[in-house]
Amino acid sequence: MKLIRTACLASVFTLAVPAYAQDAQTTGAQDAAAAAASTGDIIVTATRQSTLLSKTPITLSAISGDQLKSAGVTDARALSMAVPNLALTESGDAVRISIRGVTSTDTTEKGDPSAAFLLDGIYIARPSDALGSFYDVERVEVLRGPQGTLYGRNTTAGVINVISAKPKDEFAASLDGSYGSLNTVDTTGMINLRVADGLGVRAAVNYQRQDTFYTVNGTSPTSVNPFRETLSARLSFGGKLGDNLTFVVRGDYSNTKGSGSNGNLVTLDRFYDTSTVGIKTVNPVYVDHPANYERLLTVAPIYPSQRNNKNYGIMGEFTYDFGPVQLTYLGAYRKTDRDDTRNLLLFSALNNPAFFFGTFKQDSHELRLAFGQGSRLHGQVGGYYFHEKSSLEFNLGAPLSSIVVPNATGFAFPQGPTVSKSKAAFGQLTFDITPALHITGGIRYTNDFKSRNGATVVDFADVTKSICGKARCVLNENVAARTFNKTIWKVGVDYDAPGLGLIYAAVSTGYKAGGFNDGCVTGAGVGCALTPAALYYNPETLTNYEAGVKFRISPAFRFNAAVFHYDYDSLQVSQVVTVPIPATLISNAAKAKVDGVELEATLKPSDTFTVDLGYTYTNARYANFVPDAVNFPNFSFKGAALDHAPKNVVTGAVTKTIPLGDGSRFEATLRSRLSSEYYIIDLNNLSQFRQPSFTKTDATITYTAPHDRFYVQGFVKNIENKITIANAATGLGAGVTIEAPRQYGVRAGLKF
Repeated sequence: MKLIRTACLASVFTLAVPAYAQDAQTTGAQDAAAAAASTGDIIVTATRQSTLLSKTPITLSAISGDQLKSAGVTDARALSMAVPNLALTESGDAVRISIRGVTSTDTTEKGDPSAAFLLDGIYIARPSDALGSFYDVERVEVLRGPQGTLYGRNTTAGVINVISAKPKDEFAASLDGSYGSLNTVDTTGMINLRVADGLGVRAAVNYQRQDTFYTVNGTSPTSVNPFRETLSARLSFGGKLGDNLTFVVRGDYSNTKGSGSNGNLVTLDRFYDTSTVGIKTVNPVYVDHPANYERLLTVAPIYPSQRNNKNYGIMGEFTYDFGPVQLTYLGAYRKTDRDDTRNLLLFSALNNPAFFFGTFKQDSHELRLAFGQGSRLHGQVGGYYFHEKSSLEFNLGAPLSSIVVPNATGFAFPQGPTVSKSKAAFGQLTFDITPALHITGGIRYTNDFKSRNGATVVDFADVTKSICGKARCVLNENVAARTFNKTIWKVGVDYDAPGLGLIYAAVSTGYKAGGFNDGCVTGAGVGCALTPAALYYNPETLTNYEAGVKFRISPAFRFNAAVFHYDYDSLQVSQVVTVPIPATLISNAAKAKVDGVELEATLKPSDTFTVDLGYTYTNARYANFVPDAVNFPNFSFKGAALDHAPKNVVTGAVTKTIPLGDGSRFEATLRSRLSSEYYIIDLNNLSQFRQPSFTKTDATITYTAPHDRFYVQGFVKNIENKITIANAATGLGAGVTIEAPRQYGVRAGLKF
């Protein structure tokens, strides 16, 4: 969009005017903490250093742990209600992140997300691991737009960084718990102990449980496992040693059980006119029904669905202050063991048993050198290394296996090892033209390597009926390896306008590595019959032109605005195909464009009354995409909306506090989100599923005792009981993944 590009460039030249107001940019954690305490601001680390949210020239949202608790945000899925232009939905047993319409639909072991999910700054490679519980969290930062320079790996859409509470050199303890509809339980216990001056140890434990979203015969089923049951724990040790070394070491563990995505999957007829489903190039017609109808599972499961997934991790962050420079090392090792059985619903009609087991290991290391703090020229340089290795098997039983090959009792995908390596070098510099005017430039070079050795096989219980005379026959090998290289960059300018706040503009680029499909190049192994062009797909790239303001007009009024334009090239899309055999196929969908405006305002006319308002306009569409040029050469998705990208979203929240004479208080909050329609692509039928516009409203009322010793809260979420669509598909995996119905309950907590 030329208008937005012109606005960004004009902002650069307009801001390049001498100004000598005192620099309000914080240059260290202590200065940031003092400023935050005096203004009600929040400290963030979006630039990999501590800065004030209002002084950080990036479009981001930061939600504190107390705000997450008050809003009932217990895992990543619930962030959609609190963050503009963000959609987190389930796709299989993984979370799918969409920011400003940019997303990835490939959640397999060889796929990568377009938005990076980080835990304490550590990149989490597998989307399934992003569904962990939020507990004892200091804050969550959501950075919108490509963040490739400093964050690097797979940040085409943006970054979600969950930051755990740090240990302190003091005693503290707390207990929080809630119980609500769908037999939802969420309980967290925390204790923090002083070890020595500047050092502390902190332990936290969390348990979550929730029933399935669907119903059988109008009631929640009791014969199936809960949708979610997770036990998590974290142990942290750290603080400050001497005057120069700051560090934290964390270990965490979680055990996730429950039915997973099968707990919220219903048949297509609950939402769509089935006479319009399955017709090539025709969008299914949405039919509105009451929530009880939409939640009703018409094909009762006959096989158990039960996960028993374990996730372990240890990380460390160490910063040593040498005076002129500060050296930071951030490293981690993580392992996930997955073991689950599933009842798959095929073609919305057939129950099919399946099981999945696998091991995923990753380690990452980053070394950063920050310099120039307090000087006109300051910045960071560093290097990054990431390594992931996985081995797994996904096995589908009959009737699907016998449909693929007669008499087969299993149709399986043993894969391993699948390897991903990423190496990068980066640097970002900021020059203070004046104390209030800053210009920033950054660059990052990345080398990505991906490989896989695996196969697509069929199993036979009766060897005499085997097509190869063995119990397991290889249909084709899955062998691929490829290297990708890319240099990405960012230039920006920001100006701290006296009496107003921050004005900024930037142009930045993002990149996500390419990959490979199932199969292998002709001659490379058993069943290999693909050309390199059919086996491999290309990286996706994005260029973002953005300008924005963060104004603090007065203590009673804050206003943020951003305008942006994306040039999105070779975006990766996926589809499940059944010919010649069932598989997931990834391809590059040519080009897309995204234009948008984001507005946020906070009004606080008194200490006891706050109003938050927001509006986003997002025009995210395919610019050039002919998905099946051979069979449908005249059909194009040009102009069609990208997934989970409503054009208009309006949010509003009102909070009223009633102080009581003894220092306690009542607080009531009403929060609502109005979304226009959005779409979900179905490449199997060259069509899109439509989710009509909707409104969802949450409400809480809280009593807090004097000195915040304890609180009791009643809550209701999705008052309208509107069932919205997280995912939909036709063909082999036909069905609709639904989001949560109305939920209500009580939450309480106390501090020691």
